[in-house]
Amino acid sequence: MPRMTASVLKVVAALLAAGGDERYGLQLMQATGLPSGTLYPILVRLQQAGWVESRWEQTDPAAEGRPARRYYLLTADGTAEARREVALMRQQMSPFLGEAPA
Repeated sequence: MPRMTASVLKVVAALLAAGGDERYGLQLMQATGLPSGTLYPILVRLQQAGWVESRWEQTDPAAEGRPARRYYLLTADGTAEARREVALMRQQMSPFLGEAPA
């Protein structure tokens, strides 16, 4: 299991918020506020842990006028673990945020 830092939690929360839709790097950077140098190593660790799978877009970069995108998606196990970790963090933070535990 990957170490749950604030940045990792941001990434898994952004992937959860995608509702099962694939996201590419720029979308994840915008959703999390993380720079590429932080985001992509996290995605690699999540892939190595089996939480995330990725695929390259099947497109002609010249025809699109941009580089091909790599899409990321939580696996079934990754979704379950991500939900558990996000819920755990919310529960741990609720006394500090004045929220009732979920």
